[in-house]
Amino acid sequence: MDSAAFLLLAFVSTETLLQVWGTESLTALYGEIINIPCNDGAPAPEDLMFVKWKYEKDDGTPGDLLIKQGRNEQATVQATDDYAQRVSIDDQLNLLITQASLKDQKTFTCMVVSSSNLMEYPVSVAVYKKPSSVEIMDTTAVLLKDKPTTVGTCVAADANPAAMITWKKNGNPLVADGKAVLITPSIKLDPATGLSTTSSTLQYAASKEDAVAVFACMSTHKLTNQETDLKPFPIHYPTEKVSLQIMSKGPILEGDNMTLKCHADGNPPPSSFFFHIKGQKLLVENSDSYTLTDINRAAGGEYKCSLVDNEKMDASQSIFVSYIDLSLTPTGKVVKAEGDTFSVKVEKSASGDAKVSWTKNGKAMKEPVFSKLTYADAGVYVCEVSMTGLMRRQSFELVVEGKPVITSLTKHRADDANYKVLICEAAGVPEPNFMWSVNSTNEESSYTSGRATNKITVIPKLNLTVTCSVSNKLGEDIMTINVSSVFKEEKEKKGSQEESEDQAKLIVGVVAGLLIAAAIVGLIYWLYMKNSRQGSWKTGEKEVGTSEESKKLEENNHTV
Repeated sequence: MDSAAFLLLAFVSTETLLQVWGTESLTALYGEIINIPCNDGAPAPEDLMFVKWKYEKDDGTPGDLLIKQGRNEQATVQATDDYAQRVSIDDQLNLLITQASLKDQKTFTCMVVSSSNLMEYPVSVAVYKKPSSVEIMDTTAVLLKDKPTTVGTCVAADANPAAMITWKKNGNPLVADGKAVLITPSIKLDPATGLSTTSSTLQYAASKEDAVAVFACMSTHKLTNQETDLKPFPIHYPTEKVSLQIMSKGPILEGDNMTLKCHADGNPPPSSFFFHIKGQKLLVENSDSYTLTDINRAAGGEYKCSLVDNEKMDASQSIFVSYIDLSLTPTGKVVKAEGDTFSVKVEKSASGDAKVSWTKNGKAMKEPVFSKLTYADAGVYVCEVSMTGLMRRQSFELVVEGKPVITSLTKHRADDANYKVLICEAAGVPEPNFMWSVNSTNEESSYTSGRATNKITVIPKLNLTVTCSVSNKLGEDIMTINVSSVFKEEKEKKGSQEESEDQAKLIVGVVAGLLIAAAIVGLIYWLYMKNSRQGSWKTGEKEVGTSEESKKLEENNHTV
C-alpha cells in the first residue's frame, strides 16, 4: 500500500467503525477461474475511496492480494506468492483467481473503504472436482458357487470431495453381510494435488441363478453420479447330478446305430466320462457321447455312465431293442403248371405285436391260399411284417404255365363290308404264337393274364375252311371254321330281295281282288233288297209262301 492510501486508511479508521459482514460460501470448479463477488455483487458506494482483497494464510495470518483506488484506477497486485500471477479484479470489484486448486480453499475478504465507512465482506471458497474416471478393475473371469470370489475393484479417481462407491446387482444395492457379500472400501489422497481416489472391492458368493446377473459400480459425487456395468459372469460349480440319455427319436431297432450321451450338471461340464457297456468300462475323452453301431437284439440291457474322477457319480438306462424275423417259403421266381397245387409258408418272430399284410402286384389282399392253380393266380406276391418303426418284407413271383388251348374261334362281317374278321382266342403261358391257314391283313394281337387274342381280316372269294393254330413250348392246339365267300353272299342276298318283292306284289293283288269281289256281292244284295221292298209297298199284298220257303229264303240271303 502506498503512503497516501495508508494515511487515508488511518484517517478513516479514526473517524469510522469497522463493520464485518457474515461469511458467504462459494463453490468453485477445479482448474477453472474462481469468481468471488464483493458484497454479493452490490454496487460500490458513491464515496468509494478504495477496495482491497486479502486472504487468510494457512498459518492464520492475513495476506494481501491486490488494491484498487477509485473506480477508474488500475488495481495494484500486492501478493508476492503464487497468487501474484493468478489474481485480478473486474469492473464489479469481483476477485478473479485462475487455475483453481484445492489450495484455494480459503476465506477471501473484500474490504471496501469510503469516506464514511469501512466494510469487510468475507467469502469462504470450496473447490470441487468430479472423478476423472470411474472404472472397474481386476475383474474376475468366473464366479464360484457358494464361495466368495472377487468380482472386481471399482475406482473413482481424483475427486474432491472424495466420491462414494456403491455396488449393485441387477439394479439393487448390495449390502455387505460378511458372508455372501464382502465389500472393502478405501480412499487414497494425492499429496501433490490434494485430490482423493476412492476404491471399493466386491467379493461375492454366487448361486446358479447368478449366471445372468449384471453387477454394477455406482460413483456418487456432489457434481455428478456415474455408473459402470459388468457383463454377466459364468458361474462355476461342481457336478451334483449325472444323467444318461439315449439319443433316439423312436424305438431302438435292430440294425440301428445307438448313441449314449452322458450329461453332468456341473459348470464347466466334465470333458471325459466312463461308459459301462455290457460289463466293459470304456473311457471317452473330450466328448460326452458314445455310439454303438449296427446293434442287435442281444444289445438290450442296462447301460451306465459315470464321472472319471468320481465313479460313484453315475446314471443308468435300460435299453430294449425291437426286432422282427420273417421267413417266407418260397421266395424268388416260382414256375408252376396250370392245375398244380401250391402252398406258401410264413414264419415270423418279433419283439412285440407285429402285423402281417399281403399284396399282389401292388394291391392289398388276404393271405393267398392256392388249391388248383389258374393263370389268374400268376403275379408278384409280397409279404410284409411290421410294427412301430420296424418292417421286414419278402416276396415271390408266381408264374403259371400251360400249353395253349383255343377257347373260341369266331367270324364277323360288318354291314355292307366286303371283308370278314376272324377272331381266335386262346389260353396259355408262355404267350402262344398264332398261325392261320389263310392269307390275311390287319392282324391284331393282345395278351393279358394268360389270355391271348388274335384278329385277322380276310376277303374270301370262295367258300373256305380256315384253320387257327396256337403253340408255345408246352404244346399246341388247332381249331377250324367255315368261311363263305363274300361275293356269293352278296348274290344270294340280292336274289332273296327280288323274290321278296314279287311275293309282296302277289299278296297285294290277292287282297285287292278280294276287296273288289266283296264290294260287288254287297252291291247285288243291296239292289235285291231294295227291289223286294218296293214290290210289297206297291201292291200292298202280303207275300204268299210257306214258312219253310221263308226260312230257305232267309238262309239263301245269309249265304249270299
